[in-house]
Amino acid sequence: MPRGVDVPFRPMSISEMLDGAIAGIRHSTRTVLGVSVAISTVVQVTGSLISYYFIGQEARGEVTPRVLLRSVGAQATLGGIDLILTAFGILFLSGLLAPVLARTMFGLDISLRQVWLDVRARFGQLLLMAFVLIVISLAALALPALPFALAAAGNAHPAIGVLSALFGFPAGVVLMLWLYVLLVQSVPALVMERQGIGGALARARRLSKGRWWRTFGTLLLAMLVTVFMGFFALRIPFLIAQVVLFGDSGSGSDQVLPALALDTVGRIVSWSVVLPFDAGVIALLYMDRRMRREGLDLDLATRPAPEGDEDFFELWRPSVPSRPAPYAPPVAPAPGMAHRQGAP
Repeated sequence: MPRGVDVPFRPMSISEMLDGAIAGIRHSTRTVLGVSVAISTVVQVTGSLISYYFIGQEARGEVTPRVLLRSVGAQATLGGIDLILTAFGILFLSGLLAPVLARTMFGLDISLRQVWLDVRARFGQLLLMAFVLIVISLAALALPALPFALAAAGNAHPAIGVLSALFGFPAGVVLMLWLYVLLVQSVPALVMERQGIGGALARARRLSKGRWWRTFGTLLLAMLVTVFMGFFALRIPFLIAQVVLFGDSGSGSDQVLPALALDTVGRIVSWSVVLPFDAGVIALLYMDRRMRREGLDLDLATRPAPEGDEDFFELWRPSVPSRPAPYAPPVAPAPGMAHRQGAP
């Protein structure tokens, strides 16, 4: 029976999910931060390598309109790449943390080795699932903007391009957000229910039905906390160090690499702390929907605590309700048989 020591095992309010993500991190701090540091390091080092080879070799001390425009475009592109890599890291981490938070609900401790044992059978599918969600979201963003791209490429009338942009880009943002919120629970579903990718996507759609706005609001609040802490609060000491060490000569090409290295360390430290919060909220959203829609908390309250890994994940598999036998109307006796069915 779940004890709910740090994370309540019952339908949760939005504030309880946010608090539960923090409580889950506190319960297994070493494990959660170990996993988060590994993922943040891969994501941030990848982003820094792209940054260095994209604009690092072109860095100059001069500032001219041409260089400035090229720099603005490069920074916008790198910002988009960084957001994509960060979103991928959050999705992947939510799959890793789902078993951690689930075991926390039972009052169980979990080690790094246990994290690997829990996701080993689904590791490749988990990577692919996060990639599929990113591709679906980007495709949803790009599809409504396709008329604008075609108008620009075909030298169409400027009014057509302007109208395509005014309607296409907002529609793309709305469609991207709608699909992301609708499907985000597929990542923990894939791990916890041992689903395939297609089954996890279908499962997420069913769990999100009728609760899109609540899911969106919860994710938005979590994102605001993550952005504030990751971009500002935790990075301030590293930004000050960058100004002190490279403020006068950081624009030279010989200073790009050390400045970028310091910035990378700052991003690894800050995102390692805040990414588990965002990923934990996604995992708790999945669990909350299971409890509200399927009464999972009441179901598990009557079951004994799991003894092994297979028993643990078997608890999370959705039960298929038995179908009642189809109704068969009574058959009237054939003429001449009624007197035979009576008493002799």
